[in-house]
Amino acid sequence: MWQVQAVTGSHLFDPGHSTPQVYQSISRMAVFVEGAARSIIIREWHISIYSKVFMSHLPIIREAMLVLQSLFLALLCTLAFGADLRGDLVAAGIRAVFPGDPDYVAASTVYNLRYDFKPAVITFPTTPKDVSTVLKISSALNMKASARSGGHSYIANSAGGKDGVVIIDMKHFDTITVNSSKQTVTLGSGNRLGDIALALSKHGRAMPHGNCPYIGIGGHAAYGGFGFTSRMWGLTLDNIVTMEVVLANGKIITVNDHQHSDLFWGMRGSGGSFGITTSMEIKTFPLPPSAVAFQYIWTLDAPAVAKGIGALESYAQTDIPPEIDVWIIFQNGPPKGSVVFHTVGIWYGPPDGLNATIAPFLENMPEGPEVIINPGTFIESLELVGPGPLDTHIQPEVPSTFYAKSLMTPQSAPMSLEARMAFANSIANEGSDTEIDWVLEFELYGGQNSALNAVPVDATAFAHRSSTFTIQLLGLAPGGVPPFPDSGIAFLDNLVDAIVSNNPPDWDYGAYPNYVDDRLPDWQKRYYGAHYPRLQALKRKYDPEDIFSFPTAVEE
Repeated sequence: MWQVQAVTGSHLFDPGHSTPQVYQSISRMAVFVEGAARSIIIREWHISIYSKVFMSHLPIIREAMLVLQSLFLALLCTLAFGADLRGDLVAAGIRAVFPGDPDYVAASTVYNLRYDFKPAVITFPTTPKDVSTVLKISSALNMKASARSGGHSYIANSAGGKDGVVIIDMKHFDTITVNSSKQTVTLGSGNRLGDIALALSKHGRAMPHGNCPYIGIGGHAAYGGFGFTSRMWGLTLDNIVTMEVVLANGKIITVNDHQHSDLFWGMRGSGGSFGITTSMEIKTFPLPPSAVAFQYIWTLDAPAVAKGIGALESYAQTDIPPEIDVWIIFQNGPPKGSVVFHTVGIWYGPPDGLNATIAPFLENMPEGPEVIINPGTFIESLELVGPGPLDTHIQPEVPSTFYAKSLMTPQSAPMSLEARMAFANSIANEGSDTEIDWVLEFELYGGQNSALNAVPVDATAFAHRSSTFTIQLLGLAPGGVPPFPDSGIAFLDNLVDAIVSNNPPDWDYGAYPNYVDDRLPDWQKRYYGAHYPRLQALKRKYDPEDIFSFPTAVEE
């Protein structure tokens, strides 16, 4: 069963046909109008071919079906529920953009252009009560809803991951309130990470979060919140004190360790499946007095790459301080057979302590790297490692076309030499032939003395508390425009397989839900591990009608 969304082109089915006439015209389709025109669907159905005339029209029918996903969604919204939906939202004073409206294309375009979903409506609430109203309207019309904080879901989960969803855009929830006595900050869930960092720094405070300024705090905190300070301060979600959440039935509640503590557990690891966070209070930390951003860059052959990965993995098992974080970044570009091994990190301890701290790693690497050292302030270090200015109002963000995968490697079972060699050979050879651009990041958040791994595994729904690397494998389509080539997907799949298949069968690896992949077959296990049954129970309790539904939402 699948929903009809558009009929356009030079050939249209005559809406005046009766049901028997449609049966005579269509071989394997039957059209049913259900629920007083609230749901127009086409069900696949086997029907005998009644006329040779149909066969002559089959290409016409196919042409119409191929272009279904544009205009008919507007018709569906109007005929099935559009009048109620638009009227109810207008009556509530909530701005809403529908198919056919001038702002619809801009409002519905997602960050990853691999996807082109057509939402039923994009709403722009300004208060928790508005969010509640939108959810009540959605529920009454049996429509799915999804919150959009920054809109950076790799698979467009913030657009519901499908057509016909009610999007609740949280852009107006952008207040930042610092409580100096409690040493916390209360954030509206529409805030972006760069703006949060700048605001907190004015108060001499900081919090753990990622290094991309445009990411919205709502989704970031719902599924993790890694960043260069995570070894020192943990994940964003580890530091949440309390949250204001709107449930699927429209009820507005406070969740914390004392109120709805079961939901508080689930919201910190899979929040999008249970409710919409309008604000959250988060613990802050004193702004580090200094920060040294550093880079060590080599061009290496495959065996040296494999050795270098092992060197950083071994370094993480030593008594390294939590004030240092190190990534390896691989990018295509060098001649076939060689790889740029780009080490990037930040040291938050005394500036003169970097050399002694990083020395045990460098001693196991080739001599003569290119070295770039940038001592400065905490804010300056974020600007150096990020992809753009922290102030997100300076320039607009540009969508792209990409595909990403992730692995989280277990600290108790380092990658085998065979796995490291297979991976290194793939990027040194096949990596030069692929038509996509690619960036591969081995992000060191775990290891000894990591605050992230010090949190008990059952304290939150985030399941990975004994990892070393979080590996992100990202491919970019040529020119950044669709389509993303199948060969690029195969290349990234092969890189993951090179690591996984060359480790023991019981190698207990995971995946990071903020680097979400809708092609991951066992995502329930890789994202949530042993927590998944508990999350399912929460889903049944707090969203029994499955209003918050998207490809990787917790299932009932």
